Amino acid sequence: MKTEKLNIAKIFRHLPIARKHKDRLFQRVFADKGDLLDLYNAVNHTNYINPDELEITTLEDVIYMSMKNDMSFIISSTLNLYEHQSTFNPNMPVRGLMYFSRLYEGYIKQHNLDIYGKSLVKLPTPQFIIFYNGRDEYPDEMILRLSDAFTPMPSAEPVLECRATMLNINYGHNSTLLSSCKRLHDYSYFIAKVNNYINSKYTMQDAIGRAIDDCIKDDVLADILIKCKSEVTSMLLTEFDEKLHKKTVYNEGYEDGHKSGVNEGFEQGHKRGVNEGFEQGHKRGIREGFDKAREDDIIHSIDMLRSIGMSDDRIVCLIAENYDVSKKYITQKLSTLKDL
Repeated sequence: MKTEKLNIAKIFRHLPIARKHKDRLFQRVFADKGDLLDLYNAVNHTNYINPDELEITTLEDVIYMSMKNDMSFIISSTLNLYEHQSTFNPNMPVRGLMYFSRLYEGYIKQHNLDIYGKSLVKLPTPQFIIFYNGRDEYPDEMILRLSDAFTPMPSAEPVLECRATMLNINYGHNSTLLSSCKRLHDYSYFIAKVNNYINSKYTMQDAIGRAIDDCIKDDVLADILIKCKSEVTSMLLTEFDEKLHKKTVYNEGYEDGHKSGVNEGFEQGHKRGVNEGFEQGHKRGIREGFDKAREDDIIHSIDMLRSIGMSDDRIVCLIAENYDVSKKYITQKLSTLKDL
């Protein structure tokens, strides 16, 4: 029987994409000022005890998919921007620059500061933290810089910089940080539970439901999960749908890019692998970058197809046909992912 050749992007195109949602789970977990203050203390090794010292400055409807920035607040003369990411994004410093510009504009207006006068205007010091808990492996801490995005100019030094510290909060990473903030530990533990059930071939909704039940029994985020089980499920499914949306955009660009040239496909796909290939400046490097991008794409496609309840046999046939690889190769990938 001939295998039906399908476009993977079309499989996801019919799924509902929640383009706007009032909140994310990470935001909900740290919605209380006391919990947010605990997180700040854990990150900065401080011991502030009065939540009223913390002034929330979070922006609404900023930049990405009509969603507000995750959390921003002022305490102890620092303007703190906290972002949660389940997908690595090297452009976060660019977004941070835009966020901080809006935040400082609001701060200047609120405090009636004269930036045109002769006296130096004092502003809170910016601090940018990204909490990462995606499926790809990254070190406990990384520094992302705006200047990395600038075109190199030997005779010109950039006048702008925005530095973001990315902290890996996947369960098993940054153990000292997680042990210093129970709320952060519990969030990390809960997400790990969800991922474990997904890896065990449960649908996304079933995986979330089982993880919620387990965590309630273990008194992990129980105060939120008991009261807001359906809302938490909706939040996570919304974030999952956003990943599908981004993945669909990538697949469509990849298919078009394959015909018009690898650059377009690379730009919409996995830039890290692409850049490594191009930096080597020869055909071998380009080939390695292409292979890495395709391998990552296959792995993400497997995760998504599993999450909508597709059988492993169907996944093997579908991906092998679409990516022109052997069924044996896909079967080995499936087996490897089950063991993670």
